[in-house]
Amino acid sequence: MSVSDDESREEKELDLSSPEVVTKYKLAAEVVNKALQLVLSECKPKAKIVDICDKGDTYIKEQTGSMYKNVKKKIERGVAFPTCLSVNNTVCHFSPLASDETVLEEGDIVKIDMGCHIDGFIAVVGHTHVLQQGPVTGRAADAIAAANTAAEVALRLVKPGKKNQDVTEAIQKVAAAYDCKIVEGVLSHQLKQFVIDGNKVVLSVSNPETRVDDAEFEENEVYSIDIVTSTGDGKPKLLDEKQTTIYKRAVDKSYHLKMKASRFVFSEISQNFPIMPFSARVLEEKRARFGLLECVNHELLQPYPVLHEKPGDFVAQIKFTVLLMPNGSDRITSHTLQELQPTKTVDDPEIKGWLSLPVKSKKKGGGKKKKGKGVEKSEAMEET
Repeated sequence: MSVSDDESREEKELDLSSPEVVTKYKLAAEVVNKALQLVLSECKPKAKIVDICDKGDTYIKEQTGSMYKNVKKKIERGVAFPTCLSVNNTVCHFSPLASDETVLEEGDIVKIDMGCHIDGFIAVVGHTHVLQQGPVTGRAADAIAAANTAAEVALRLVKPGKKNQDVTEAIQKVAAAYDCKIVEGVLSHQLKQFVIDGNKVVLSVSNPETRVDDAEFEENEVYSIDIVTSTGDGKPKLLDEKQTTIYKRAVDKSYHLKMKASRFVFSEISQNFPIMPFSARVLEEKRARFGLLECVNHELLQPYPVLHEKPGDFVAQIKFTVLLMPNGSDRITSHTLQELQPTKTVDDPEIKGWLSLPVKSKKKGGGKKKKGKGVEKSEAMEET
């Protein structure tokens, strides 16, 4: 009897109605925000991308490793999504193997994507930075401003009572105002304990090929909102499967692997990365490459492919984690952008209306607002 009581109590408490859960989300967010700051400081011309990705992941492991050390029940914590640096027309998931020599160059538009979890409570963040001095201008600025404005609109529409479809339509309208496209195939997911891709989904673009169930946002839910914009046609392509390095174990699938290398690598994955996405960089490289293939072919692993727009297209990403608290939405991951001078201004009254919606339903003390400056700036921009 007491065991099932304990279990049912745990079941009930695993959303934001439990202060402990909110604390864990906010701690994960604090770590990932600082990790993003560190990664940004390493983004310099001629820096090797793989070294920067490693530094981001190492920081998250070290910081979370020192938390919840002395608790009775072991608490899982660490990287929830490996650090990715996707440059220029590369859309996502570029987190290369140790042998990769790719470096950053002056003028690159760098998308950083990473995640951290504490006890399975996940905070993810995505940010775009151009490697240059002074304000970002031209079409690159349009792409970043489109992603940022769309993120601000999404933050105000991901609210209890609103529907996923409302957000999909609104962000496409924002992108169009900057003469950009929202990139197809990017999904924003509900986050749950140990689940980075929950069942409630916001599509980036609704089209006949990609359908998701209609869903309504509810209080005490958590979402990862992922906005990717492009000055191109927004239909990214997989150019080379060998570039894929990020995988997630598909827990609902089983298959008896034939190759010894596959069995070896799959048991390593099952032990070390049973639930969260991981980078093949952490596996033994030669052995892993052979083994991963059979695992993917039999759907034991879900790949996160590296996708590309056309050369010359600018692609920007803003991703944030939002807690739907009883007193309004709490965006827990973000970073201030460089100064942007886009070629377009938003005059559409509907978009301006969305931007003027409140994020919090009532003022409430507490809640560390370290990003105060950036918030004030974006609100000031919206009012003009």
